[in-house]
Amino acid sequence: MHMIAFIQALISVHDINHGWKLNSNFLEANVINILLLLVGLIYVLRQFLGEALSKRQEKVLATIQEAEDQLEQARNRLSESKKQLYQSQIIISQIKKEATLTAQKVRQSILEQGKLDVQRLTDTGNLSITATENQIRKQIQEQIITLAIKHVFTKLKKEITSDMRTKLIDKSITQLGSKL
Repeated sequence: MHMIAFIQALISVHDINHGWKLNSNFLEANVINILLLLVGLIYVLRQFLGEALSKRQEKVLATIQEAEDQLEQARNRLSESKKQLYQSQIIISQIKKEATLTAQKVRQSILEQGKLDVQRLTDTGNLSITATENQIRKQIQEQIITLAIKHVFTKLKKEITSDMRTKLIDKSITQLGSKL
């Protein structure tokens, strides 16, 4: 914008009554000198600016290409991550199924082991009860025999006289003598 105002000031004249008007005397306005200067600047600066702009354009294109490459790599990584996520979800699902099956097997095994333990305890208890019953029967039989023998002794003492005792002892000695 400043450049346009500068060029306008060079080729125009300010008249107090009419304001700004175009200066038709090109030599007085130095238009030729200014045009030559502008053409020279454009020619010189074109090469310099052209090279600078060309280098800048190459840098921008390289940066854009690098950004596109990074975008493609990011898309590839995203795709690979999605595949890994899907595979991980499949593996997690399989692990959950296996864990459920294992838990059911362990539960079943514990129940079966519990049934076996209960059966073993029941059998052991039954054997213990049977052994205790047999022992108690044996003790009762021994007590009955002991009582019966005491009862018989008591009865014999009351009923056997001393003559009978002598006969019984003689008879027992005779039996022993014949065996010897």
